[in-house]
Amino acid sequence: MSTPALKEWSAAVHAMLDGRQTVLLRKGGIGEKRFRVPVDAQADRFVLFPTVAHSHAERVRPEHRDLLEPAAADSTDDALTLRAGAKVVAAVEVNRPEAIAELEPMHIWTADSVQADRLDFRPKHRLTVLVVQVSALEQPVRIERTPQYRGCTSWVDLPVDPVWAPPVHDDAALAAVAESVRRSVG
Repeated sequence: MSTPALKEWSAAVHAMLDGRQTVLLRKGGIGEKRFRVPVDAQADRFVLFPTVAHSHAERVRPEHRDLLEPAAADSTDDALTLRAGAKVVAAVEVNRPEAIAELEPMHIWTADSVQADRLDFRPKHRLTVLVVQVSALEQPVRIERTPQYRGCTSWVDLPVDPVWAPPVHDDAALAAVAESVRRSVG
């Protein structure tokens, strides 16, 4: 059994589970030519692979920093705790980066972080906004961190077969988010 997993900041995973975040902003890792959603992840759900770095604290808006401490426990040197999965509702290429601030209510990152880590990073590549429908896993899954999960790639395959809880946001709410994203930056 293998399930695709998208690497994402653990604080963002907690924010999505808490209903505070509905989008992910992606360009792809250093080891990738550009970000893409694999075919198997498009058709189905994928798990969210939690990542943590000390620099995340200054990249998260102050009102969301309460997520940092509990999120850090999900990604240690030895193990990962998988708490959530998602499916892509919409993938919108950013054609109007000057309007990216309009998406602020949909994520936890600071304006400086969005600019530096997403828009300015690999400037020849377009940023993609993923509107995601997130579900908690019925039971968190703890897995050993192995060398195969290292590297600057967006996707890894994990040997898990999780049981999904109902989604945090329903289809209608996320359709409205997707339409708002398209109007703002698409």
